[in-house]
Amino acid sequence: MGIRTCFLFSCFCFLLGNVSAQDPHFSQFFSSPLTLNPAHTGKFFGSYRVAGNYRNQWPTINNAFTTATVSADFHIMQNKIASNDTWGLGMVGYNDNSANGAVKFNYAALSTAYHKGLDEEGIHSLGAGFQVTYANMLINTADLKFEDQLTSSGFTGVSSEVFNGATLKSGYIDVNAGVLYNGSTSDRNNFYFGVSMYHINRPKQTFTGAQYVLNPRTTFHGGGYFPIGETTTLHVSAQQMFQGGASTTMLGGAIQLSATPDAPKPTSFYFGSWVRFNDAIIPYLGLEFDDFRLGLTYDYNSSSLKTASQNRGGIELSLIYIHRPSTDRPVNCPKF
Repeated sequence: MGIRTCFLFSCFCFLLGNVSAQDPHFSQFFSSPLTLNPAHTGKFFGSYRVAGNYRNQWPTINNAFTTATVSADFHIMQNKIASNDTWGLGMVGYNDNSANGAVKFNYAALSTAYHKGLDEEGIHSLGAGFQVTYANMLINTADLKFEDQLTSSGFTGVSSEVFNGATLKSGYIDVNAGVLYNGSTSDRNNFYFGVSMYHINRPKQTFTGAQYVLNPRTTFHGGGYFPIGETTTLHVSAQQMFQGGASTTMLGGAIQLSATPDAPKPTSFYFGSWVRFNDAIIPYLGLEFDDFRLGLTYDYNSSSLKTASQNRGGIELSLIYIHRPSTDRPVNCPKF
């Protein structure tokens, strides 16, 4: 690593030390439903859903953050509840690495949500979800670099921070919950609004005798889609997230172009963009075929960190598979 990169990396670490901690997040928040709101559990048209996401943020700064998640959810007790209701059960696995893998978070969560139909056909519904997470944090101190190690030859000095190469560990139980409203006025539109809160129990992380309280994260999110042509649909979505004095606002949308509109499972192309205010512009490309939807975004960093990141915010991939029946009448559900 060159001297310039070392210097930028040190400045970046200094900035991070003065910013309130926030949870890992995805630019394609709409493609990671169970990390956005537990009430999304089971809210889809199909038998089961599997979603995967990967994000590499600020890769030019020594792989600052890499995040990956996989989730699966499905419907339960459908023959035991009202026909216009839905009950879902889901599981999430979540990994987040920082500082080139020196700091690692691993999460495993179980969530459930019940969606009550507000009309006879369940076109309008109100759902409530609950999620329990076990989180484990590992810090490999042998891989950490500190400011007092920086010399003209790189990070070759001896740090005053003494950990003797130990691996620090901390685990905790987390409680999350949320609500979600969903509705439609025709078979070609949908709209939804949700609120979620993560870390309701304010879990504590403990390292070397010190305790750090994890601040609750509250997210307001909503969106919808509606036709703007025979084979064209506009999708829009937004979220506002608050945690520990920090906040994030995202807003954007995508155009869906259907290549096979008369097929039972049409093939569609998506293009659009989201904006994370005071941080990044996020172009989006997507492809939907059969039961799959693939998404690709790239964060173009526009904040004050663009000097260190060289305007390279990060690449993100998403893949959602929903096993959908071909014979039943489709039920419109949140998509973006």
